[in-house]
Amino acid sequence: MVPAEGGRGDAAGDGGGFLLLRPPESGSVRKQGCDPFAQTQRSKLQHRRARINQQINKEMRMRAGAENLFKATSNHKVKETVALELSYVNSNLQLLKEELEELNSCVDVYQNDSESISVPMIPLGLKETKEMDLMAPLKDLICEHYGEDGISFEKEIKELMELRQAMRTPSRNEAGLELLMEYYNQLYFLDNRFFPPNKNLGVFFHWYDSLTGVPSHQRALAFEKGSVLFNIGALHTQIGARQDRTTLQGVDRAIDAFQKAAGAFNYLKENFSNAPSLDMSTASLNMLVRLMIAQVQECVFEKVTLTSAQNDFFTQLQIAQEAARVEEVYSLVHQTMTQAHVKDYVPFSWATMVHVKSEHFKALSHYYAAVALCDCPSVSDADLPEHEKAFVQFHVTMPEGPSLRLVLQDLEERRKLGKAHLKKAIMRHEEAMRIHSLCKILRKMDILQEVLSLAHKRSLSKYSEIDHEEDFFETGDAPDIHPKTNQRPEIKSPNFSQVKVTDIFHRLGPLSVFSAKNKWHPARQVHLARGENGFGLTLRGDSPVLIAGVIPGGCASADRRPAALSSGGALLKNNKENSRKNLMNSKSASTLLAWSKKSKRSKSSTYSLPFTTVGDESMY
Repeated sequence: MVPAEGGRGDAAGDGGGFLLLRPPESGSVRKQGCDPFAQTQRSKLQHRRARINQQINKEMRMRAGAENLFKATSNHKVKETVALELSYVNSNLQLLKEELEELNSCVDVYQNDSESISVPMIPLGLKETKEMDLMAPLKDLICEHYGEDGISFEKEIKELMELRQAMRTPSRNEAGLELLMEYYNQLYFLDNRFFPPNKNLGVFFHWYDSLTGVPSHQRALAFEKGSVLFNIGALHTQIGARQDRTTLQGVDRAIDAFQKAAGAFNYLKENFSNAPSLDMSTASLNMLVRLMIAQVQECVFEKVTLTSAQNDFFTQLQIAQEAARVEEVYSLVHQTMTQAHVKDYVPFSWATMVHVKSEHFKALSHYYAAVALCDCPSVSDADLPEHEKAFVQFHVTMPEGPSLRLVLQDLEERRKLGKAHLKKAIMRHEEAMRIHSLCKILRKMDILQEVLSLAHKRSLSKYSEIDHEEDFFETGDAPDIHPKTNQRPEIKSPNFSQVKVTDIFHRLGPLSVFSAKNKWHPARQVHLARGENGFGLTLRGDSPVLIAGVIPGGCASADRRPAALSSGGALLKNNKENSRKNLMNSKSASTLLAWSKKSKRSKSSTYSLPFTTVGDESMY
């Protein structure tokens, strides 16, 4: 998996960089955001998911071995035995995947604990990963590439490994998100320090698919970064699902969480490609972004119902149009979930719930249209133009029958149209309940069943209230409501700069120079005897000192080097750097000069300067 062009984080920039601080003190984000021993229902669910992932991995390895044996052998009896074993392994895999699908369908575990009744949201479980030992690979690379003693960096390597271990079990709050962000930002430094463009570190990053449990592994650090980013989005979905949406504050928090989840999945889709696992494929991420947007739109509908005044004609029309908008976006999500590349991957309970919500909110749109027509007072002549203008834009097609002016002013005509809307609402409610009954997992979800039942009973009660015994007219077919929203969802990309981190391996030196892309040779010594005009060098910076140029004809220039320089027989590779003009115009890094101590300058003094080489250019 490799990041798309422009996808790599930068050290600065809007939302894509991060600031440097001192190493965290005790009680850092790492300790606050990690809770590996939590005994909540959510953590138990995640532990079960990890166990199933390991079992799936074991069964798939057994299947791969059996398939190889089946292809290799020519013994008929062995083939029969292997075929029997394969059928047994495939059966076990199917059972494990069904168990994992049931876990992914346990959305009620992630909902809030209040006694209020709200439509449940769909959260994602976190991707699981294997434990990694980076000690030996990083020590070897530090020794080979940087010429440093790898043992002296054991503390830093251990800190990195502890951070990775901690981010496997983030807490379901802001501290958990900051923990994931901290590790993601550290991967920027890790990538630049230890992953050369033409060489790999020799370690594999193992991650399990969030929905199927199928293991994947890659050497590319981008796979690690993408998986962590996926978990950032998944954790946002869990935080959004747990909010109490019967309060205005809870709805706002849920909106923010789902918008950030959509932003994380969208950022992953746009900046990473060639993902080895299905949950990070373009089709799956596109589906997840649309699902999050739909859940944001549902929260917006709930916010409008909380803040709107009762028995106001315009308010009821607005709520009806908000409900129609929710139905529209959920219909789009359902279409996405039933596409060929996604249908067999998404849990059946998810697709069913999305379909149920689509029908449910379509029913609500017709219900609130009926409330606007039947419960609000008739319109006066002074208010008629304003009401007529709003009602013209309310329906997708104009309702059959009398003119809008008559409908708005005549209570009987309003009752007839309201009754038609209620009839359609009841039909949609019954369709939602029918679809709900087809899914075994959703039938166990009491809260969803209760929401659907209450909404159905409310529509039936309103219909009975406005239905008259002397109604001999045939109730017409009410037109659909035109979808409209006053708050469009926003896709909020991750703001990595909000979590400030320090480069764990900052002791290696400035990242701009001491990085994996620069080639290093073992350190050597060069001895310069100060001449009448000095050393013939112009220096810049401090710790490390950079050579800005070599003065022609000076002590360090090429024409005098045999007499002035001694490096134990290891002479410089070429003379490109000896020209001041070439050095100043070169876009590659300048030369490093590591001063061990400062001495008083004198014409007879001799300086011992260690130097290394970057690529084909000598640095001294």
